[in-house]
Amino acid sequence: MPVHAGRAGGPSVEDFFPLWRRGKAGPWAAHRLDQDTAGCLLIARRKSFLLAAQALLAGGGAEKRYWAAVRGVPAEAGGEIDLPLAKQSEGRRWRMVPSAGGAPARTLWRVLGAAGGDALIEFTPLTGRTHQLRAHAAWLGHPVLGDPVYGAGGGMMALLARRLALPLPEPVEATAPVPPHMAAFVEACLGTL
Repeated sequence: MPVHAGRAGGPSVEDFFPLWRRGKAGPWAAHRLDQDTAGCLLIARRKSFLLAAQALLAGGGAEKRYWAAVRGVPAEAGGEIDLPLAKQSEGRRWRMVPSAGGAPARTLWRVLGAAGGDALIEFTPLTGRTHQLRAHAAWLGHPVLGDPVYGAGGGMMALLARRLALPLPEPVEATAPVPPHMAAFVEACLGTL
């Protein structure tokens, strides 16, 4: 489900905000997730919290970890991708592509395990660009399974916003459970969850 209402219509997370509202303002989504990404989404109920959370997210002060099932197994155990990205449009479709003139985009990655010729990778974005992890995974030569834009599609996208932590005066931490469509693969890579 998309966080915000899109051109195609259909339900979005923000459609449920009136049910959670207390008073005249809020809640607000503090950040976004791609429509097919499962996991942690931070929603603020107070404006002061929203501003503090967004400042941490924009300034790189929040810890974000993602798990992705990717096609194939990288030859290396991990590394850092420092690859600027720019939006490329073709008609109504668009995607993020490597570009020297693009916005800086940095991602740490490490292989957590492998099964059936594919790998489970933990990504730690150091910047927050649109489609950053999906574009970086494809650039590595190991696109996210099910990704219709940067990979071959064919099912639900196997990308999970696994952990989110904000070092606020009252710290905020969340770890998302593995969604059903990724569970068997994650268990094969890591053992019992």
